[in-house]
Amino acid sequence: MSVVRLRVPAEAEYLEIVRLTLYGIASKLGFAFEAIEDMKVAVSEACNNAVLHAYPAEAPGSMELSFELSDVALTIRVRDEGLGVRQESLADTRRPMDDMTPLGGEADFGGLEVGGLGLYLMEALMDEVQVHSEPGGTEVMLVKYI
Repeated sequence: MSVVRLRVPAEAEYLEIVRLTLYGIASKLGFAFEAIEDMKVAVSEACNNAVLHAYPAEAPGSMELSFELSDVALTIRVRDEGLGVRQESLADTRRPMDDMTPLGGEADFGGLEVGGLGLYLMEALMDEVQVHSEPGGTEVMLVKYI
């Protein structure tokens, strides 16, 4: 198995470097364009979580990505050394769509929060998603089979 590692500041302007790296690796492995685009969205969501939530504004940190290449899959790990996420919060974001309250009649978006769909999108676009978080860091593992 080959591994490519990338460490970048946890800042939005570095996400394009992450996406370009992913594109190059996924192309090398022979993934279809649509699968690559799905992976780019999922990895962007994982990185956005690190950018927005891992570190306090006055003490920005970094995120480390590893791209693990095998004959059967591409495994992408996004790690930060930030504040961590309560496990209860992760459980709340994994509710099945059937359990979510639908909007009735005319759409009223006033009460909806911006964001909050990152984990749902990652799970919808990737074959496997795992999140491990504790004080001192979070790791998101994303797997796409070839």
